Amino acid sequence: MRKILVLLLAIMLTAACGVQAAQLNKVAAVVNGQVITMFDLQKNALPDIIRSGLNPENPANAKQVDTVFRKVLDLMIMDILIAQEAKRLKVSISPSEIDNEIAKLMQGRNMTKQQFEEQLTRQKSSVAELRGNIEKTLLRQKIMSMEVGRKVVVTPEEIKAYYEAHKSTMYDRSGLHMGVLVYSPKVNAAAIAAQIRSRTLTFEEAALKYSIAPNKEKGGDMGPVEWDRLNPEWEERLTKMKPGDVTEVFDLQGHKAQVHLFRPGGSSELKILTLEEAKPQIDAILRQPKAMERFDDYTGQLRKKAVIDIRL
Repeated sequence: MRKILVLLLAIMLTAACGVQAAQLNKVAAVVNGQVITMFDLQKNALPDIIRSGLNPENPANAKQVDTVFRKVLDLMIMDILIAQEAKRLKVSISPSEIDNEIAKLMQGRNMTKQQFEEQLTRQKSSVAELRGNIEKTLLRQKIMSMEVGRKVVVTPEEIKAYYEAHKSTMYDRSGLHMGVLVYSPKVNAAAIAAQIRSRTLTFEEAALKYSIAPNKEKGGDMGPVEWDRLNPEWEERLTKMKPGDVTEVFDLQGHKAQVHLFRPGGSSELKILTLEEAKPQIDAILRQPKAMERFDDYTGQLRKKAVIDIRL
């Protein structure tokens, strides 16, 4: 089914004649004079449609496909607004900054350049596409830091209250690694998770045997956790864990997965931090949702000031 969907969408994206070509050349939206074509929209929506298991040729999926398109279009509009705002503020991303991010990705996955590029090819992506996505992410981060981050305030009272309520989770996080097990669709993830939980099978053994992630040969080890670079979803998941913990099975991009937080060497000893030691960690935890709320307000203002013509 997945191969059929990919083929259908590939046809939809590569049509080059007649009605189909005319459809792809149609304008999906115009943002302050910048055009988003149907071709670009469909290309960007492709991963989400595949993950959702939707068939664009099936009339029964029409509403769901339209929902995906509109969600992706909204993100594309925001990317354009951020890029336009960055140009106004004279903010840019250098090639070396993008190179550094790619190097971190390769290091985290323990891959050579060739292995990394081969993985991108298998994922129907490319280095050029990845560089473009990284540039958008870094631009967003810079704008957020400049226009939002400095306006976010976390008070000493808030930090103290959080510490008192979460003291048992305020431990030294330095040196912690994250293991990821992405289950093959051919195996029973729940049954294997039960074996891990009962300790008849270690997480590392399960990753070696059942994972389809590129880090499986390392027992799922993704390397040290970069706490300051986690997105909110992963930060929320990991901050609730202690060294040695393994999550329950959850959905990860259409696959069943589990995460293991551990300290290399097997030590699960916890050093509870004092309030003073925990302040930077708590400040980051409390600052993130406040920053996101302000960023939403900021981008909302950008949308209000923009001339946006959606033609779907």
